[in-house]
Amino acid sequence: MQKPRGSRKASRFTESVIRDMTRLCVKYGGVNLAQGFPDFPAPQALKEAAKAAIDADYNQYAITWGSPRFRQAIARKVSRYLGVDYDPEEEITVTCGSTEAMIACLLAVVDPGDEVIIFEPFYENYGPDAILCDALPRYVTLHPPDWHIEPAELEAAFGPRTRAFVLNSPHNPTGKVFTQEELERIAELCRRWDVVAITDEIYEHILYDGAKHISIASIPGMRERTMVINGLSKTYSVTGWRIGYILAPKDLTGAVRKVHDFLTVGAAAPLQEAGVLAMGLGEDYYRTLREDYARKRDLLLEGLESAGFRVFRPFGAYYIMTDITPLGFRNDVEFCEMLVKEVGVAAVPGSSFYSRPELGESQVRFCFCKKEKTLKEAIARLGRLREHW
Repeated sequence: MQKPRGSRKASRFTESVIRDMTRLCVKYGGVNLAQGFPDFPAPQALKEAAKAAIDADYNQYAITWGSPRFRQAIARKVSRYLGVDYDPEEEITVTCGSTEAMIACLLAVVDPGDEVIIFEPFYENYGPDAILCDALPRYVTLHPPDWHIEPAELEAAFGPRTRAFVLNSPHNPTGKVFTQEELERIAELCRRWDVVAITDEIYEHILYDGAKHISIASIPGMRERTMVINGLSKTYSVTGWRIGYILAPKDLTGAVRKVHDFLTVGAAAPLQEAGVLAMGLGEDYYRTLREDYARKRDLLLEGLESAGFRVFRPFGAYYIMTDITPLGFRNDVEFCEMLVKEVGVAAVPGSSFYSRPELGESQVRFCFCKKEKTLKEAIARLGRLREHW
């Protein structure tokens, strides 16, 4: 008798390399600069709001596509910050994190055999999400050191089978913030080929050196063909809450709500109520967030450079991509395994962010969404890296 087998889809991608590095980090007692979750407390007011919501008995199902109060708060915040208006009744859907939001968006708009364009290096979920939709991912490379787009490569990726374009800005893992000119070029191609833009903007408030976040939904002619993904995780340091949301025109919202309903039914009700408070925070909160992360970025940049890494300076998000060739290493996977086992610092091999692993085999990603004490301990350990050459 034959043993049951997994699906062909599941055989086409691996488990999360990022989360695997966290498991290794725990095993060897390392400092975790691999997985992008803070090791410092969430805002006290937000925690109090969540506890109050539980005490007030917001403990049963919310409306499938989100608490009305939370959707209204999202609409107000988005209008204020992005300058784009969305109807909370027909154009906003609350999801179980931005991770569910991405697969829900793709399942809502992509049919088997369609093509989905993805920039690489990419956040590791995007390729598997396209595969789970029976779509064909097509990759366009961002070129270091500034992670620029080659216009001819971008244009060549579009064609009659292209259905969706996945964008992430500020960008994980590189820290690139896409410019107005780049977004307009992407928008023109989306309009020309009748393509839906699915834009992950989870790091929208984490910016440096004067970089400005622009949503492609704000580009003329794009609101009606853009699905904006965001959530509470990164901006409000609650990655375990799993509260995300999707902004989309009415017809696309109708499709994504049906998919979301049968994926997860709905996000945690009391945490949505707490999200109302998060959406109402003022500019002081976001300014402090940027300043705190800028200090941590600069601290880790200096530490990595001192340890011998070549660093790519990020302008957004909370990751630093590095080049390990100055250290004499050429295999990112072997390097990261050595780093966590012998040095006691966990990072992510760059090849995991590419469809062609050879493009990232000299790259390693570190995150800095940690206490300064944690970063200083990691830097001290990295300072002993040469002992392991």
